[in-house]
Parts: sequence; structure tokens; C-alpha cells
Amino acid sequence: MATSLFFFSQLNMCEPKEKTFFKLIYGSGKEETSKEAKIRAKEKRNRLSLLVQKPEFHEDTLSSRSGQLAKETRISPEEAVIWGESFDKLLSHKDGLETFTRFLKTEFSEENIEFWIACEDFKKSKDPQQIIHKAKAIYEKFIQNDAPQEVNLDFHTKEIITRSITQPTLHSFDAAQSRVYQLMEQDSYTRFLKSDIYLDLIEGRPQRPTNLRRRSRSFTYNEFQDVKSDVAIWL
Repeated sequence: MATSLFFFSQLNMCEPKEKTFFKLIYGSGKEETSKEAKIRAKEKRNRLSLLVQKPEFHEDTLSSRSGQLAKETRISPEEAVIWGESFDKLLSHKDGLETFTRFLKTEFSEENIEFWIACEDFKKSKDPQQIIHKAKAIYEKFIQNDAPQEVNLDFHTKEIITRSITQPTLHSFDAAQSRVYQLMEQDSYTRFLKSDIYLDLIEGRPQRPTNLRRRSRSFTYNEFQDVKSDVAIWL
């Protein structure tokens, strides 16, 4: 956590969009003791208990679900069929990337696509300071042992990254990104094509509700698209 605070103290050296990157990587950056966290959790439960008793809460929830359904119905079966042609075509389509991310959440493996997105953004960095700060942020979020969103990499790949993280280059994560890409393509993508989420889309059926349980705070494509210039490659 001390390292995280150091990075936040250096944010004034980065462009405004870099602030978005670090906010998404690290969250708010505020430390909480165990006692403070318990108190905040209790307060949240109490507020939620009061909130769900209000009629307008249920109206807002229904409105939110209706909005999500309306967005999903804008995806035509023809578009969804194209996603099944190749993994590249799925990731190159904005709605395809969003839908695949939603699927990975149901399998508790969304860190893979989030790491891939972070690497795509990292490779577009220009300033040397941006490269250093972003590389360390990605390393702490996805690579180091017991990272919050640690991705599944072999020892050799992790060791190479660890040794070079003090002097990173735009290619520091290439091997790791390729490994994660192959893992998603050969494993997650094949299951995605057989999932209800995808089959409902290509058959034009209304989307079924999915239970999304998150293991920890992490950024998703919906949040990451605030950095517009950084995700243009997929649009």
C-alpha cells in the first residue's frame, strides 16, 4: 500500500488521462484500518437497509434494468454472429468486448480481459514517466505474487517482468499479454460461444439476468472507456 501511495503522489507528473488510469488501477488510494473498514461496512448495510424500504428504490432498480436490457437489445443477431468468427473480431467490437467481459465476470476470471485492456493502453504511452508509472501500476495490480487481480502466468514470464520492472519498456508485458490472450482464446472464448449470454444474442432472445459477484475492486471496459483515446483501437 505504501507503494500505491507513492504513485498517487506522483500523479501531478502525468497527463489528466493518466489520473483516470491510476484511479482505475488503484481505486481511491485511501488507506483504511481494519476497524475503520468494519465501521464503514456496517454503515453501508444500515443505509442499504433503509434504502430498500423506499418505493423509489425499487422503481430506480427496475428503470436501471430496463435501460440495460434496452442496450442489450440494440445488439443485432447479425453483429453477434460476427463475434463467433474469431476472437479478434469479438475484441475489436465495442459491444463484443463488453459482452465478453460480462461473461468472464460470471466465471470469476475478468482479471484476464482487464489485464489485456491495461496492456493495450500501456503500449500507447509516450512519455518515459508515464511508461514507468503505468508499468509499476500494472505489475502491482496483475503480476506480482498475491496481486489483487493476479493473472495466471508461468514462473519464467513473471520472473522476466519482475527483473525488468525498474526499467520498463513498451514491450515489457508483451509475453504476458500474449499468454493471457491465448488463455482466453483457447479456453474462455470457446465457453463464451456456448454460453446463454451469447446464444441469447444470436437467437434474438431477451437477455437473462446474471449474478455478478466480484472478488475485488477492478476496472472494466465500461469504466475504462472514459479514457477515450486509449481505447480507440477497439472501436
